[in-house]
Amino acid sequence: MLSGRVVLLVTTPTVRPGLLTRQAWRELDQAARVLAGSADHPLLPALAEAGIGCEVVPDKPEDRLPPLLAGAAAEAGGGSVVWLCDHGGAEEEPASRTAAAARLAAAVTAAGSGEAPAGPGGVRAEVLAGSEDLPGGQLLRLVAVMDRLRVACPWDARQTHASLAPHLIEESYEALEALESGDQAALAEELGDVLLQVMFHARIASERADGTGYTIDDVADGIVSKLVRRHPHVFGDVTVTGADEVKRNWDQIKADERSRASGAPASALAGVPFGQPALALATQLQRRAERAGVPAELADLPPEEDADGEGHALGAELLRLVATARASGLDPELELREAARRYRDRVRAWEQQRDQ
Repeated sequence: MLSGRVVLLVTTPTVRPGLLTRQAWRELDQAARVLAGSADHPLLPALAEAGIGCEVVPDKPEDRLPPLLAGAAAEAGGGSVVWLCDHGGAEEEPASRTAAAARLAAAVTAAGSGEAPAGPGGVRAEVLAGSEDLPGGQLLRLVAVMDRLRVACPWDARQTHASLAPHLIEESYEALEALESGDQAALAEELGDVLLQVMFHARIASERADGTGYTIDDVADGIVSKLVRRHPHVFGDVTVTGADEVKRNWDQIKADERSRASGAPASALAGVPFGQPALALATQLQRRAERAGVPAELADLPPEEDADGEGHALGAELLRLVATARASGLDPELELREAARRYRDRVRAWEQQRDQ
């Protein structure tokens, strides 16, 4: 027959202390004793506010904690003892906290069954998840890891916006390649690399003290505000008939925002980044112009604009090819990438035949 029960309460640092499950609060409220290994445990203020006392036990070697908890349970007169497991840091793997609690539970149960020296009999230990990461909780872990790397890693500490710029482009292309390959696991990994670049740039910006700094929260707040503004059919009272109207509304709202910011009417092409590959640039320019009602024939450059030689004539022809592809519902950038992959495969096949 059991003489005591130990509840090992596991919580996560990505959820505010005190936001516990109903079962966790019930266990805490009904416990004969609540114990913690440190006076700095983040749950203590929430427990004190709720009128639940907690005893802080002096630091104990790992091998002495199981018999201590088993003994406390055996002395509780049939009541339970709640042990507040180490909260850990945000950068710690959630699974590691759970695994550590499971090992401690097994050791406490063994100590209470007399399988360990000086253990009282009949004590059972169990693990209770008092709080778990919310959706997006891993982003908080990423912030904590990035903060630590910026301080503790010499390479990360010396990076700047400029030094990271090539990686921002490279990681985006690697994500696109993974998407095109159909390898979903690879795509998830590459999206993580893209996300790292966003986190890294925000972390660097947060260090500026000249009034131009911002944090990852500012970045997230900015995109949330933009999404809400540009989806009035979701967050407001606007009615739309379909996806095409959603896109037109988006473009109009965006143009209005740019006009208010500059004090002058904004061009439909404002904000198109000219640093992107030329084929993608031409596609985006034409797409923006089309949505603004620009006549399609403007993409057919007149001969006098090609007077400087064959190079300009070739550029004009490529621009026309982009228009032809779009008229067929195709993305010229993706089509050229697909053709490049087929060409790569043919070259490799030729090389294999040559080497036989």
